[in-house]
Amino acid sequence: MNQEDKQKDKREGIYQPGYTYTDPATGARVKKRSAVWWISYYVDGKKVRESSGSTNIADARRLRKQRLARKWQGQPVGPDITRTRLADLTQMVIDDYRANGRKLRSVTAPLKHLLDYFGRDCRALDVTTDRITAYIADRQEAGAAPATINRSLSGLKRGFTLAERAGKVAQRPYVPMLHEDNRRTGFFEADQFRAVLDQLPDYLRPVIHAAYVTGWRLRSEILTRQKHHIDLDAGWFRLDPGEGKSGDGRMFPLTPELRAVLEDQVQRTHAFELASGTIVPWLFHHEGKPIGSFRKTWISACERAGVPGRIPHDFRRTAVRNLERAGVPRSAAMAMVGHKTQSVYSRYAIADESMLRDGATKLAALHQADSLRRPRKVIPIG
Repeated sequence: MNQEDKQKDKREGIYQPGYTYTDPATGARVKKRSAVWWISYYVDGKKVRESSGSTNIADARRLRKQRLARKWQGQPVGPDITRTRLADLTQMVIDDYRANGRKLRSVTAPLKHLLDYFGRDCRALDVTTDRITAYIADRQEAGAAPATINRSLSGLKRGFTLAERAGKVAQRPYVPMLHEDNRRTGFFEADQFRAVLDQLPDYLRPVIHAAYVTGWRLRSEILTRQKHHIDLDAGWFRLDPGEGKSGDGRMFPLTPELRAVLEDQVQRTHAFELASGTIVPWLFHHEGKPIGSFRKTWISACERAGVPGRIPHDFRRTAVRNLERAGVPRSAAMAMVGHKTQSVYSRYAIADESMLRDGATKLAALHQADSLRRPRKVIPIG
């Protein structure tokens, strides 16, 4: 390479940086030049220096052309694009969950599956669509359900979205999602609900009864209620804004059945406070303490009641179906139960046999009324 070419490469930002070190034999300071070629270019007015990782100047020239081409196309440019690891993406997702106050337990396990398969040091640009498909196949062979696999894929998609916004990746790969058909269809008939209720301990009966009537989520919306969340005079059972899953507030009118349950629970709590000399803020409690997990108790009660395999979330579907049966307008029913969209509500509005028979009876009545209104054709005699 002649001197003119060297000067041209230097002007274009292709160079071998020099450095100084101390010779251990003589103790003298020695200047040397790196054998690896580096490149430099400007992004948003800032000078970016990047190693080509090669001792061949042609590789450095090629890399600089690629970087400038991406810059002119308005795409992210810089050494972070190649240095970003999958572990960086997963950490971005976790930080995003923390910043938005979301529960980490719903995302940590799915992200761990990705890290275990690809490796923490896997570069983000190496997570291509074909490798993602191979990951899906591997998880399916291990017996993972589509919904479980999709939680990991959703975390991966979110990580790439956040990294792209931060200029850490050049582009997002296509992430295929699996079809999920795991919607439950369980619900309780009135006699089944009463049978389970009879098998539960006294402190759990008002909890389950309130869930049966309202369809509210047990852990986050029923067990977290305090005494000030009910207004017996005005007739409301209340969920304050920010407490539920959707973040919206909610009010459920006290039906006679729900009012009787809550009034009895308030009286029992007051009697406990007088006997124990303590103040209990919780509406539902076990000897003054918040109610924790009762999974084993629930399973045993369902088995003894002859309805094994039921889950408390079935009450959510039951409440929606009862509202449909009662003819409550969907807008009001959605506000009472806490569904924000028609599509989600429709998943819970299960049409059982009795609803279908009622529909058939109404349809038959309509046809009969039409036939009575229709004028009869007179056939002349002779």
